[in-house]
Amino acid sequence: MKQLTKAEEEIMQILWQLQKANVKQVIEQLPEPKPAYNTVSTIIRILESKGIVSHDKKGKGHVYFPVLKKQDYSNQSLNTLVENYFQGSFKSMVSFFVKKNDISLSELESVLKEINKTE
Repeated sequence: MKQLTKAEEEIMQILWQLQKANVKQVIEQLPEPKPAYNTVSTIIRILESKGIVSHDKKGKGHVYFPVLKKQDYSNQSLNTLVENYFQGSFKSMVSFFVKKNDISLSELESVLKEINKTE
């Protein structure tokens, strides 16, 4: 699966949230300045050509919905980040974020508790 562009990811975040939407509904969720209708429509059609989005015909228009699950994309994106910037080491990534973001001991303990819950 390819990495999404920033614009594609922004549209996908909205579709994941709304689950189904037409172009107008997507535009309503975008921040100001709102992009043109044709711009959003083109991005959605690109996502559809990539197999990430599909549509149902509704009257004269289309209602779009995500085919790709957000969790699947998140996992793939995180794995790509770890591979490209941390030589495949999650330990290096966590260490980097702890050092750079000044994480407190209590926050780190909280993260460890969450990890232990999933095991």
